[in-house]
Amino acid sequence: MTEVSSLTGRLLVATPALADPNFDRAVVLLLDHDEEGSLGVVLNRPTPVGVGDILQPWASLAGEPGVVFQGGPVSLDSALGVAVVPGGPETPESALVGDGPLGWRRVHGAIGLVDLEAPPELLSTVLGSLRIFAGYAGWGPGQLEDELVEGAWYVVESEPGDVSSPDPEQLWRAVLRRQRNELAMVATYPDDPSLN
Repeated sequence: MTEVSSLTGRLLVATPALADPNFDRAVVLLLDHDEEGSLGVVLNRPTPVGVGDILQPWASLAGEPGVVFQGGPVSLDSALGVAVVPGGPETPESALVGDGPLGWRRVHGAIGLVDLEAPPELLSTVLGSLRIFAGYAGWGPGQLEDELVEGAWYVVESEPGDVSSPDPEQLWRAVLRRQRNELAMVATYPDDPSLN
């Protein structure tokens, strides 16, 4: 078997050709990618459900909009917390354990997973932003690689602000627009190509 180059921490941006309605214009942050498969969350699918409605203790730490996001079509009854912990001297040493604060596990750069079973007070002083996701997107071994070969996704670098975009419905266009190649033009692709 060929070795899989990890895409953990990168964004999958749905191409206009991707036909799966679960991922129409989706921007997926890959939280894990290796030879055993891939797991990520869709960053631009806010729901009408407030964080306080399902995880009251975390509501005050959730960024705007303070709603739960649909992370993908798998395990919609489970919740994942993704947070940015800005590095730097302002992070209290007492809160740091290993590679980050207690209750947070680094995924890529300043982006990590939050242990939603931990007391929110552990992270309240160090979190830059927090998003709560219901469900996730998952791919079995080789499945994502096949979709990449088929042209279903663009793979681009993530930025910490992608996790907490204040205008998630515009994230697909915003991520494409910031690319320094022909992908920037894809951002202008019409919602309904038949109107073109």
